[in-house]
Amino acid sequence: MHLIRKASYQQAIYWLTLSLTVLASSLTVSISALAATATSEQATQALTEAKQRGYEIARLADMQDLGYSDMQVNVKMILLDAMGRRAERSLAVSTLEMTKDGDRSLTLFLSPRDQKGTALLTHAHPQASDDQWLYLPALRRVKRITAHDRSGPFVGSEFAYEDMIRQEVDDYSYRLLKSAQIEGKPAWLLERTPKDAHSGYSKQHVWLDKQAYRIWRIDFYDRKHSLLKTLFFEDYQQYANAYWRPLRSIMENHQTGKKTILEYSGYHFKNGLTTTQFSQYQLRNQTH
Repeated sequence: MHLIRKASYQQAIYWLTLSLTVLASSLTVSISALAATATSEQATQALTEAKQRGYEIARLADMQDLGYSDMQVNVKMILLDAMGRRAERSLAVSTLEMTKDGDRSLTLFLSPRDQKGTALLTHAHPQASDDQWLYLPALRRVKRITAHDRSGPFVGSEFAYEDMIRQEVDDYSYRLLKSAQIEGKPAWLLERTPKDAHSGYSKQHVWLDKQAYRIWRIDFYDRKHSLLKTLFFEDYQQYANAYWRPLRSIMENHQTGKKTILEYSGYHFKNGLTTTQFSQYQLRNQTH
């Protein structure tokens, strides 16, 4: 009988110990789950705040340039291949500020001879698909650039057709990545993701200074999320005590080794341009 009681006592101790172990394990799992939930909620909140702040910064940057009315500038385009061989083109660019729609632009080739008269007309639209038309003087016709075509190169340069569209804030979703330094200046680093499903880019990293909200650099990532190109802006000048514009921009293709350099001169604002000069119906006549 004594042996039976001793065995029963040992068995009870065993089951009690096992129960306590299971209870402790359950408490550990519950605490871990609560901690994971709290961490997940904090991460979600941080991401939401980063998106809101990113959009606010992009909106503030856009507001710095409001009121320019219209702009005209001469552009020298320099093409450099991976071997450093060079080709040059001369362009005239006009832009019209729109208050109830995206801005409009007209890019006209002045040289070389075989491309003279070629013109690209762009109508940007916030939260809607943009419109682009290319006039080809050799064919005497206007070609519409479809959404599928906008990721293609603009007349052999490292700029895509979609790069030639004046960017509207609401064409992207945003996220503030961090504070940074650019050109020795305090800056923001934003990530913006195109809302257009046909964009050739999965995302873009935009560096802009905190003082004047000028964009100094954009890193473009392809659809496979690999770094494709970087656009640098150099030598900003202020015009009419209000509008900052670069004198030089460089688009470097990291995957091909090619570059396209744009050198700007003769900026002029408030020239009295009208919507008629940015009409697709007048595109052919405006190029002569």
